[in-house]
Amino acid sequence: MSEQLTSEDSPRAVLTALTARATDAPSSSRMFASYLTDIEQLLDAHARDAALRGALDLPRLAVALADPQLRCSAQQASTWCEEWVRPPGAERDAQGLEYERLSRRIGERVGQLGSERVPMRALRRLQLARSVRTPPPRGFRAFRVVQLPPRESEAVEMCMALLEAARRWYARRACHDSTVQGNLARLAVLR
Repeated sequence: MSEQLTSEDSPRAVLTALTARATDAPSSSRMFASYLTDIEQLLDAHARDAALRGALDLPRLAVALADPQLRCSAQQASTWCEEWVRPPGAERDAQGLEYERLSRRIGERVGQLGSERVPMRALRRLQLARSVRTPPPRGFRAFRVVQLPPRESEAVEMCMALLEAARRWYARRACHDSTVQGNLARLAVLR
């Protein structure tokens, strides 16, 4: 149902219609997208430990961005993992148990990161990711996981699950959340 504006409409009606359209369309954050791309590039460069550190910060970043004071607790980050790591409908397929195990393992790792109220290191890295103007094309290929030792394979699985979860969270919730968008704008301005 689209609204047609005519020259007879009042300026207030025009402004209201334009505002309604602007709030319906999801926004995107180059800074957040660059952060995710950086993790994928680390995976592609076989820097799995660095990629895992960045990926494990994603739940804390998501929780902090949704808080007006940019705060995050270990419990909130674990709850975010429970909600977002497993894709919708995964409980109905064969991979549901695998996602459950992975979600639990990620939640444990995120909980071990400490209870820093404001995840400054993660926020600073997110802020630095904004300097990347155009993210290069994603080049990581999941088939490489099969050829890795178990520890490294688990790190890649965790990274991929967290990247998917962060993208899902951003697309379904964060792009429509005024607190998240305001915090991203504040981080983009601050240096």
